[in-house]
Amino acid sequence: MSAETRAVDAAFDLDEVDPVRAVALGGVGLLIAAYGSVFYRFIDVTGDPTGFLLLSALALAAATALSRSLRLRWATVVAVGLLAGGLTLYIFSLPRQPPLVPLLTDAIALMTGRSLLQVTNVDLWVLGVSPGPLFLTWYLAVRRRYVGSVVAGGATLGFLVLTGDASNVTTLLGVVGGIVAVAVGDMDRRGDSLKAAEPLAVLLAALIVLSAVAPVVPAGPSRTADTWSSFQTGGPGGGTVEANLVRADSQLGIAGNLSLSPEVRFRVESDAESYWRIGSYDRYTGDGWIRTGSSHSYSGRLSGPPGQSRAVRQTVTAIDEIGVLPAAWKPVELDGAVADDARVTDLDGFELDGTLESGDGYTVTSRVPVASARDLRSAGTDYPSAVAERYTRLPSSTPDRVGERTARITARADNPYATARVVERWLENNKNYSLDVRRPRENVADEFLFEMDAGYCTYFATTMVTMLRSQDIPARMAVGYTPGERVAEDEWVVRGYDAHAWVEVFFPEVGWVRFDPTPAGPRESAERGELAEARENNRTDVDTNETGDGEWTPTPTATPAPLTPRADQPAQEAPGEVTVPDRITRPGARGPTGNVTVSGPAITRPPTNVAATGGGDGGGDDEGATGPFGGRPPTRAEAALSVIVLVGAVVALRRSGVTGRVYRAVWLRYQPTSDPETDAERAFERLEYVLAERHRPRRPEETPRQYLAAIGADERAAQVAAVRERAKYAGRVTREEADRAVDIVDEMVGWRGA
Repeated sequence: MSAETRAVDAAFDLDEVDPVRAVALGGVGLLIAAYGSVFYRFIDVTGDPTGFLLLSALALAAATALSRSLRLRWATVVAVGLLAGGLTLYIFSLPRQPPLVPLLTDAIALMTGRSLLQVTNVDLWVLGVSPGPLFLTWYLAVRRRYVGSVVAGGATLGFLVLTGDASNVTTLLGVVGGIVAVAVGDMDRRGDSLKAAEPLAVLLAALIVLSAVAPVVPAGPSRTADTWSSFQTGGPGGGTVEANLVRADSQLGIAGNLSLSPEVRFRVESDAESYWRIGSYDRYTGDGWIRTGSSHSYSGRLSGPPGQSRAVRQTVTAIDEIGVLPAAWKPVELDGAVADDARVTDLDGFELDGTLESGDGYTVTSRVPVASARDLRSAGTDYPSAVAERYTRLPSSTPDRVGERTARITARADNPYATARVVERWLENNKNYSLDVRRPRENVADEFLFEMDAGYCTYFATTMVTMLRSQDIPARMAVGYTPGERVAEDEWVVRGYDAHAWVEVFFPEVGWVRFDPTPAGPRESAERGELAEARENNRTDVDTNETGDGEWTPTPTATPAPLTPRADQPAQEAPGEVTVPDRITRPGARGPTGNVTVSGPAITRPPTNVAATGGGDGGGDDEGATGPFGGRPPTRAEAALSVIVLVGAVVALRRSGVTGRVYRAVWLRYQPTSDPETDAERAFERLEYVLAERHRPRRPEETPRQYLAAIGADERAAQVAAVRERAKYAGRVTREEADRAVDIVDEMVGWRGA
């Protein structure tokens, strides 16, 4: 080993950290912070991050300590061992050990855009995987192996980019950190001063500014196209409700402004009216929803709900091209050619591997739970452990005030059913329906509950699920379509604007039961308005031969027992046993007092410039947002990048001489008041600068009097020089004389200072 190599591999000593090395280590720190923040988010979404933070601190401390004695090859062995051991422990911690082929398939899926948040036990995955990369990245950095450190950290961040979990800002922060580590690290090895890094600061600032216009990486399933957004699972707005909900696949983002699409999608012939469900989501991330687990090919009849149920047979025919398999909950059997292309999700919903063309159809049989309000009130809380674990989780960053507000609202409810009904009615009565929404940047449920006055179905459903989970009641969000327009006794035509989100609550011995907190009247009013406008514009894709003559009205008959409790059937649910509390308003907010009736939440339609057609998910930013961060405080990553831009801009201005010229211009034109002697001296310095620009600088051997005489300065300059001479040599000058000298120089500069 050469002497140079020994110097490079010297032990880490805090006393030897000079500014250059500190900046290089800071670059590595940015890289670690980039991928570490993604790991932290995984843990935050699924549980308490304390264990992860402790494990990370131990890995970094071990890397620092072992850098004094452990050779590189053995450090690599330790890192690989930590990674392999962590993955092994993760696999053996799963409820059932999967065979090798599915594991490899899942690994490939992760590297092609499947979010790690879809992994059921992602918290265990992070705890198993993170120590190895953290240890190796920091170990190599403190041994001055900056290139190797960046390779190790960059590989980790690159993997998270492939899974779509690292946002553009996070990725950019890691890239900037890696560049700083390699470039400044090379300066550290050569012994250069930090001044040599000034061009790098300028280049990095330019890189960040350009990246704010053009994304660093392509937008993936869990990343928005907004370069300056944090991790989100959906765009900020500009599409349709249907596109946002129905085409969300396994990740559903909570958007901003959306519009309605009145196009006819499919026809349903069914034994009973229902919500035509297409899927559900179990993991709430704070700004979106994830469906965890994997799917498998449909291979025959599925199990029904645990309690009493009745069969509902539905025949669905596509009128427009669709890529989903709507069905009443709980679907158990699928018939038709489509069964060969169907898959079953981990949450027992159907997925379609392909599309249905116009005229294609299928038949599905569902076992719909039959439960009265009395049955649900007495269902108890003996939840299966797997259900309670999976469907009561909330991000650890969820504010406590959500649970506290929910507890206040439901204080008189003495069972989960009563709690769910109170929350459902409270949201329906206290929040307005609107498609014109500015998307929250923080926890959506918290923002909707405390800061927002209106939203659409995704906001209502998300907030209700969060409120119920805060009370340890298993709940999840479901999406699909409302029944649609009834055109015959057993037939419904469903349009794009029927796309909807609602809540499912689990009851022991019953299964999942639907609740819908979105105000029905305003939502249906918006849909009717959208359809009327489309008909006025003579659109041909909004009606079939059966529609357009008004809703089919059945002959009055005895009301059958409800399949599941509905918000519009209070008479069948023991009136008086569930009471909606008084409206709760924020301090300073105005609102009615006393118990609130169910009448008339207001509705606001989106701006007219939002397209009302089906299509993509949209990609505009929130309307009204101003500034580089959309009118919100920057995240930590954005703040770090902004500091780098600021430093780079200052360096660029200084190297170009701009800062010097600006400073000189301010110094020349503005003289603050001090004591008379100081004011006289500075006035003469300003005079000298002006005369040097107009004539020539004063030579070292010239006295002020000689200089003024040589250049032919006027009497005003002689007065300033005389005041300065008395202040300098006699040590006394009056306030009036000093002010007069300052005024003379101000006049000569051409701008009078304050």
